[in-house]
Amino acid sequence: MIRAPIPPTFEAFRDAARALLARHAAPEDVFWEDVVEGQGVLFDAARPALPAPAAGAASSPAPRVPAAFMSLASAAACHRDPGRFALLYRALFRLTHGEPYLLDVAADPDVARLRALEQAVRRDVHKMHAFVRFRRVEDAGGGERYVAWYRPDHRIVRLAAPFFERRFPSMAWSILTPDESAHWDGAELRYGPGLPRDAAPREDELEELFRTYYRAIYNPARVNLRAMRAEMPAKHWSTLPETSVMGELVRDAASRVDAMQAGRSGAASAAAAYVPGARELPVLREAAASCRACALCERATQTVFGEGPAGAALMLVGEQPGDEEDLCGRPFVGPAGRVLDEALSGAGLSRGGIYVTNAVKHFKWEPRGERRLHAKPVGPEIQACRAWLQAEVEAVRPRVIVCLGATAARSFLGGRFSVTQSRGQVFKTPWAEAWMATYHPAALLRMPDEAARAAARAHFQADLVKAASLVAGGAQGSG
Repeated sequence: MIRAPIPPTFEAFRDAARALLARHAAPEDVFWEDVVEGQGVLFDAARPALPAPAAGAASSPAPRVPAAFMSLASAAACHRDPGRFALLYRALFRLTHGEPYLLDVAADPDVARLRALEQAVRRDVHKMHAFVRFRRVEDAGGGERYVAWYRPDHRIVRLAAPFFERRFPSMAWSILTPDESAHWDGAELRYGPGLPRDAAPREDELEELFRTYYRAIYNPARVNLRAMRAEMPAKHWSTLPETSVMGELVRDAASRVDAMQAGRSGAASAAAAYVPGARELPVLREAAASCRACALCERATQTVFGEGPAGAALMLVGEQPGDEEDLCGRPFVGPAGRVLDEALSGAGLSRGGIYVTNAVKHFKWEPRGERRLHAKPVGPEIQACRAWLQAEVEAVRPRVIVCLGATAARSFLGGRFSVTQSRGQVFKTPWAEAWMATYHPAALLRMPDEAARAAARAHFQADLVKAASLVAGGAQGSG
C-alpha cells in the first residue's frame, strides 16, 4: 500500500496522480490522506509514502486525459468528502487504462458520484459569490482595505477568489475563511492560511447603506419564505447586513402589497402616465418635453432631458438642471459642467461616449434679485421624475452608473444617503452591473474652505478614474 499524503487542493492531487500513474500504481494500492497546515497525518509509519522518482530516471510524459475530466476534477477536489481523491484517482486510472470514454457513461457509479461532488462544489461557489460582504478597514499604511469573512461548505477559496479579482480589480481586499484566505492588492492574488471569524471586522458604516439598498430593491409581492430559507442558509446570516431588516420587510409585506394593489395615487404614478412604452431616447425626449407631473414645469423654461449615445457603457446622473442648462436645454453646460468635463478628461473619459442626465428634469429655483438661484428638489419632485430616469436607464442599459450627489443617489435607493460616507463604493444593482456615487461638481464649487475643496476634488477625480477602470475592465459591483 502506497501512502499519498497531500494538501487538500486540486494542484496537489494532480501532481501526485501523475507520479502514481508514471509508476502504474493501481487505485486499490494507494491510500490518500489530506494534509492540512498545522495538522499531522495518520498512520505515518504504517504505510510507505509516495515514492520519489528514481535518480537518473527519464521522466514519463504526462498522461493525456479529456479536458472535461480536468474541469470535473478541479471542482470535485475541493469537496470535503474524505474519499474524493481516491475516487478521482480511480476514475483517472480507468480513463488512462482502456476506458477513454468513461465520462460519457452517466450511469457509471464513479462518474455519477463525481458529478454529484462537482455540483455541490459549484453551488457552494455560487453562494460564496452571492453572500460575501466586505467591511472597510484602514490598513497599516493608512489606505483602505475591504475584508470579508465567510464559511463555505467546501474548500472553494481558490475556485471563488478569481471572480472577486475580476469584480473588484481596483480595490484592495481580503476574504477570510476557516480553511484559507485570499488577498488581492490590485496586482497580485495571493493565498494564505485560514482565519477565525474574529479576525474580520463585524460592521462598518457601509452596513446601513446596504440595508437601505436592500429595502429599496425588496419586492413585497414576491415573498417566498421557503425559497429564502433554502437560498440563504441561517449559517450565513451573521455576515449578511440585510438579515437584520428581513423580519420587518416580511412582516410588512402583506400590507405593502395591499397598498400597491389599491393603486395609491402620487407623483410617481402621475409621471408614469407621460412615459411612453417605447424605450428609445428620441421618443422619450420628445414625450418628456410635455411632462406636467409636478409643479416644477410651471416655472422652468423647458425640460432638460439627458444626452449621449444609446448603449453608452457609462451613465452619469446629476441632481437637476441649473440656470444655464434650463436656458439652453442641455445637461451640465454651466460651471458645474465645466468642472465635470475637466475631471472626465483627467480620468481619460470622453464626454461624447457618456450618457449624462439628471434625476429631476426641470430647474427648481428661487429668485434672488434678478438672479435665479438653485433650490434643492424635495422627495415628491424626485419621485415624480423617477419614471423618466428609469426609462432612460432601460433605453441606454449602461454597465456603470455614477450618481453625482445625494439627490441622484436617493432617486435610485430612496431614503437617506450620505455622499461623504459612501462615495466611491461600488455595488451591483438591478440598474447596472456597477453603481456608485460621488460628489456633485456644483458642491465642489460651493465649498468655502480651500483645503476641503481640494480634498473633495481629489476624491471626485479618483471616483471617476474608478468608473473608467470599471468601464474598461468590465463593470462588476458587490452583491
